Amino acid sequence: MSNVFLECKSLKAKLDTFRPLKKEDEIRIMQKFRLDWNYHSNNLEGNSLTYGETKALILFGITAQGKPLKDHFEVTGHNDAISWVLDLVNQDRPLSENFVRELHTLILKESYEVDAITPEGLPTQKRVKVGEYKTTPNHVKTITGEIFHYTTPEETPILMNELIQWYNQKSEESEVNPILLASEFHYRYIRIHPFDDGNGRTARIIMNFILLRFGYPPVIIKTEDKHNYFAALRQADAGTFKPFAEYIATNLKHSLEIMIAGAKGESIEEKDYLEKEIAILEQSVLAVGQHQHIETLKSEESLLQLFDHTIVPLFKYFLSKSELMNRFYVNFQYFITVEGIPISEKGKILKLAKERINSETSIITFIYNYETFKPLGFQEFDFQSKIDLRFDKTSYIVTNYKSRIENLYGENLSETVIKSLVDGDIKRHKDLIQQKLKEIKDK
Repeated sequence: MSNVFLECKSLKAKLDTFRPLKKEDEIRIMQKFRLDWNYHSNNLEGNSLTYGETKALILFGITAQGKPLKDHFEVTGHNDAISWVLDLVNQDRPLSENFVRELHTLILKESYEVDAITPEGLPTQKRVKVGEYKTTPNHVKTITGEIFHYTTPEETPILMNELIQWYNQKSEESEVNPILLASEFHYRYIRIHPFDDGNGRTARIIMNFILLRFGYPPVIIKTEDKHNYFAALRQADAGTFKPFAEYIATNLKHSLEIMIAGAKGESIEEKDYLEKEIAILEQSVLAVGQHQHIETLKSEESLLQLFDHTIVPLFKYFLSKSELMNRFYVNFQYFITVEGIPISEKGKILKLAKERINSETSIITFIYNYETFKPLGFQEFDFQSKIDLRFDKTSYIVTNYKSRIENLYGENLSETVIKSLVDGDIKRHKDLIQQKLKEIKDK
């Protein structure tokens, strides 16, 4: 047994000494887990709601302006599924195929159309029926461009029945390792991919159902760590399961540490830049309903004020952090576009951009292009960092690869939000290079 499994076992024993937890501590801990679980598991699958928007929706029923209705349904459905599972843990309900189907129905709520790939690799659409196993093949395109085929529709009922029987037998063994059991169930389930959509979310909920039944807290796979999560799954696909089990155990260790801190009455908030981003986004969401009157409309004056107090500091921070990655590339260039027209004169970019602003300006974009990754041994690739600022009649919207922030004119971006917007993209860039490095080492 590797060290991380032993550490989890030791932490679990320590947690048990605090049980039963004080009611207020238990509520506080489980609310954090539930919010993190809902946000990250949905975001891993492409849901566009931020953490703050997810929290506002779950706790206060506040919807996010400009976000798809389907994304809201995914979050509320996933939250309903978590609540259902938590109740069933207390009832000691066994795992069964009906359990899996009911769970899938709660997560997805209603049938819909989804993009798919034909056996020939061509794009198509298929009808996702909630709670029903797939009736047509499902596939996924790997990072190498190959098509990975899951279990056929004909084999799915048989293999799902075998999976449930395997779990029920293993779970009753006296020497069962709950972490290995939960992580292996997750992987076996993903290999079958029994439904047309929602398999990842369902797998992670069942994995946590298993852990919860054995007295462990849930595992939260963070969206910013998705490359490591999927890389561990790919290693399991290649016949090496241990890295995936250890990946799950490492994340479980973090959850155990949070739960122990909560049981002691200590803070369970994670003090990193993402928490700062979350706090600001939450404030932005809650502020939507607080503005009964729009005091400032889009005009040349309001845009120039925004330029001085938001665009200038945002661009300067964007530039200073983006330059840190120059060392890895042969060429790099940056510019601002106003209405799609680029400005690249160094030392004059901000001055020239400001001169182009008028009451009709609708978009300003920061772009930093990196061309030809230069270290030897790597396949050449490029990268682009980009931030868009769009100006509507009553508000402006700032977006990058993941985040979307909407403010009224007169509400400037804080230093914390500026840092979170830029730092998040730098981390994405850093993670890409680390993933490329890992792929080379794994060859």
